[in-house]
Amino acid sequence: QVQLLESGGGLVQPGGSLRLSCAASGSIFSIAAMGWYRQAPGKQRELVAVIKNGGSIDYADSVKGRFTISGDNAKNTVYLQMNSLKPEDTAVYYCRLFIDLNDYWGQGTQVTVSS
Repeated sequence: QVQLLESGGGLVQPGGSLRLSCAASGSIFSIAAMGWYRQAPGKQRELVAVIKNGGSIDYADSVKGRFTISGDNAKNTVYLQMNSLKPEDTAVYYCRLFIDLNDYWGQGTQVTVSS
């Protein structure tokens, strides 16, 4: 059984930074892709960033130049460095990993950007 554990959310002022982490544990053979999604109140869940096996990376237009996704395969961990945060980045952030042909989601971590 694979479990994902997220950490790093919180309250930050506009212009600030946060770093999210998502660590996978359990029986893992290979990870095909790692990504971050977010869901704001009253809105649909949306893709923020994804990194695929092989190194290709995609970002939502709204976060390009501000957010950076990275992965550590040795630790089965994906990170999301968020800089220049804006109030509209406020949401619950979820990691999503494709492990051994299965789709796993983290429990979600709240990010609130407010003065």
